[in-house]
Amino acid sequence: MTSPVLPAAPTSARVDLADVTPPIALGPLDGRYRAAVAPLVNHLSEAALNRARIHVEVEWLVTLCNGVPGVATPVVPGAPALSDTEVAYLRQIPATFGAAEIEELAAIERETVHDVKAVEYFIKRRIAAAPAALGTTNLPAASELVHFACTSEDINNLSYALMVAGAIRDVWLPAATALTDQVADMARELADVPMLSRTHGQPATPTTLGKELAVLTHRLRRQLRRVGAAEYLGKLNGATGTYGAHVVAVPGVDWPAVSRHVVESLGLTWNPLTTQIESHDWQAEVYADVARFNRILHNLATDVWTYISMGFFTQIPVAGATGSSTMPHKVNPIRFENAEANLEISCSLLDTLGATLVTSRLQRDLTDSTTQRNIGPAFGHSLLAIDNVQRGLKALHANAALMAEDLDQNWEVLGEPIQSAMRAASVAGVPGMENPYERLKDLTRGQRVDAVRLREFVGTLGLPDDVAARLQALTPASYTGLAARLVADHLA
Repeated sequence: MTSPVLPAAPTSARVDLADVTPPIALGPLDGRYRAAVAPLVNHLSEAALNRARIHVEVEWLVTLCNGVPGVATPVVPGAPALSDTEVAYLRQIPATFGAAEIEELAAIERETVHDVKAVEYFIKRRIAAAPAALGTTNLPAASELVHFACTSEDINNLSYALMVAGAIRDVWLPAATALTDQVADMARELADVPMLSRTHGQPATPTTLGKELAVLTHRLRRQLRRVGAAEYLGKLNGATGTYGAHVVAVPGVDWPAVSRHVVESLGLTWNPLTTQIESHDWQAEVYADVARFNRILHNLATDVWTYISMGFFTQIPVAGATGSSTMPHKVNPIRFENAEANLEISCSLLDTLGATLVTSRLQRDLTDSTTQRNIGPAFGHSLLAIDNVQRGLKALHANAALMAEDLDQNWEVLGEPIQSAMRAASVAGVPGMENPYERLKDLTRGQRVDAVRLREFVGTLGLPDDVAARLQALTPASYTGLAARLVADHLA
């Protein structure tokens, strides 16, 4: 087989973009779309991971020195009791973790070639510097309790739980809730605007535009409740989940109680039974719920896109914006198309995270380490989609006149209430109501029926006067049932 011929490189010298300063982003989330996803950097970046690791190590150290209720103080005999000033000094280490500290930690890791060990040495440097900052202090005597009896995963699992919880609580959930509230506001505003439904793309029983948006709101809110109720589990039990090193080094301590105290003091749920790793089941659960929210939002984006294509929504042009490089009349629904693509990417990543993280060979393998470094992009693409849908919805105007015209061209949809009224009349003993469905099917299926023809038909049926009058007054635009009430009743 002949190898493909690659295009020749340019003959003139060109700039190597990998050498440009400041560095050029490889991916769109850190480049083109940085502004929309920047809040996640504080929670799901590599720097945020290292800050969380420092936080966990510090809280473990404080606990070993100052004890927990029901356990001897200190937990490790001979450990110095730390004063409030010393504890505050330790807690400032993660709090002040900025650009200089990020570079310092990176330099240490280049030597250790181990990220968690680098964090341990970073903290020990700060402890060694404590006398200069605090004067007389017992902190240096506690230095060897940094990372005491821990495996890397003790620190990592707690750090990721804190990171994901923070990202959802402080960034994703507020954005997703704001979007859902925006859709709810639109639903209430448009609750009385009648619209012809489509099932299988064909004219169907009328509804209101607001009721259709209310359905999507209700679905989105259900997923938000699930995400908001998520559990974030953590463990702190050593290299194989047995507290082996703990018990040998310091026997007689209720180490599970110490572990539980630390995990719960971090705001997490204690997992008492694990291998070397926390099993990550909670991650799979929350990612599935976020992905389900994404997919419902994708449904909203495709529906709104369709309404735009039908003219039911018009887009308010943005001054100076271009819809097409060659067709000046176009106002493309790019916000919803962008959202669709980003939601699909986010769901793919979240599905992969959930599927991969729940499996680990025996005590552990490192597939979870690489996988979890993609949590940020998974949430980033979702957040970017949310931003696009919000911006897209703000630029929409409901075209009630066109929807009314569409309804007026489809009187055949009233075949449903007419045959239903005939069924009710038949049950009530009214004669001549036989085969109502079939009679309406013969009249309407695959045919256009105008108001005159439909009303003539109703007049020939022999219905009670009040029923006939009710049907004679019915129009496609008024045949919306309880749509408006459903919006009012179920969208708080």
